[in-house]
Amino acid sequence: MKKLSVCVLFGGISPEHDVSLRSAESVLNNLDKEKYNIFPVGITKTGDWILFGGEDYAMLPALTWMEHPNNRRATISPVRGQGLLSFEGDCVVREHIDVVFPVLHGENGEDGAMQGLLQMAGIPYVGPHVSASAVAMDKTLTKLVVDNAGVTQAAWQLVRSRELEHRMDAVLEKLEARFQYPMFVKPAGTGSSVGVSKAANRDQLRTALLAAGAYDEKILVEEFIHGREVEVAVMGNANPVASVCGEIDSGADFYDYDAKYITDTSTAYIPARIPEDVEEIVREAAVKVYSAIGCQGLSRVDFFVTYEDNRVVFNEINTLPGFTSISMYPKLFAASGIPYDQLLDELLRLAMEAAE
Repeated sequence: MKKLSVCVLFGGISPEHDVSLRSAESVLNNLDKEKYNIFPVGITKTGDWILFGGEDYAMLPALTWMEHPNNRRATISPVRGQGLLSFEGDCVVREHIDVVFPVLHGENGEDGAMQGLLQMAGIPYVGPHVSASAVAMDKTLTKLVVDNAGVTQAAWQLVRSRELEHRMDAVLEKLEARFQYPMFVKPAGTGSSVGVSKAANRDQLRTALLAAGAYDEKILVEEFIHGREVEVAVMGNANPVASVCGEIDSGADFYDYDAKYITDTSTAYIPARIPEDVEEIVREAAVKVYSAIGCQGLSRVDFFVTYEDNRVVFNEINTLPGFTSISMYPKLFAASGIPYDQLLDELLRLAMEAAE
């Protein structure tokens, strides 16, 4: 059986660069070398593309991968049929690529930009296509689609960062008239809780708006939902399926970047500590959101389940969720009977299927 040539993209210029390196390490270590010819291509924080020449993938999260002596500058050509190009002196080496796994999080990796390049190149890739990626990356657009789909979600308000310079007091008054404290403040276009804050008073709200505005011109402000944080992994093209539900107890004020990737305060419960009938409602809502946005391949869909009455409230969707050794997406499918290596096989198969 012919091996598939798989290009694993990692890194990127987004604030989630380091998370991508950790995800890619796990993916690369779990891809079956008997089935795949693997081409690991890293994108530096300054936007350079490098074909990693080593086999020790621990170099990625250690931030030493760029120093490997066998590295070559590289790119994926948008010209169909050219595939992966790498450069050795004055020579150009062309490699046919059957499928790309973009283990990229955030800007230019998860927002439709990379998907557009791969689409022009005619190379199948793991995950949602351009429009779904763009809609899911912009939380305000996601909110509009989810509203139209009839899925319950937290009340929200869009704020433009340009309003903050000359109209900060008016913005604060508008938000205070609509929501009670605490409020959640998020950049519209980041993942991994980058730039997200919980504001308990006016001073904190002012600080949170400025912090979010440093990442994105669009800022999402949401009402606080008092509930469990429940996550569902979804996979598939025309007939997506949902995993068992998982629950995150952040062990902190909320599940921020540090709780996800740096500290050890958070605890994952799989399955989630919710009644079976509520779990089924969450799983059905996850597939409904996934389909409404037009996703394919994979996504993780996050909800709150309120403590007082088990009401299910949509939080957000992540089209290229973390794939680290502790990430919820692979753990949820492992608990559903699909171990990590088989999950990768299925995602690559779905990518090829979607391109047919």
